[in-house]
Amino acid sequence: MKKSFVFTMSLVSGLLVMSHAYAQSAFENHVTECVSKFANANDAATVMLECTAGGGKLSDCKVVENTTPNKGFEKAAVCVASALPVGSKTGAIRVPIRFAGA
Repeated sequence: MKKSFVFTMSLVSGLLVMSHAYAQSAFENHVTECVSKFANANDAATVMLECTAGGGKLSDCKVVENTTPNKGFEKAAVCVASALPVGSKTGAIRVPIRFAGA
């Protein structure tokens, strides 16, 4: 019985790691899509958003700072924020998003 429990726990742990890796990969793909759609991936920028957190998601995001204005990073940052997990945080929060460029 002990071996069965260890195997089950190993299987569950493995699935959790795979699930986390998939979620991270999906988020990275989302970021790439946002930058490709709105900005030049070769440029670097930092955008500060002010958003409302609730239900594990961000909403009503507004740009409050941008190091590279008029280059599309404002829209790219709002796009990225739409998929950013925030856990149990609620209320108004500031979200810094940094685009490294190529």
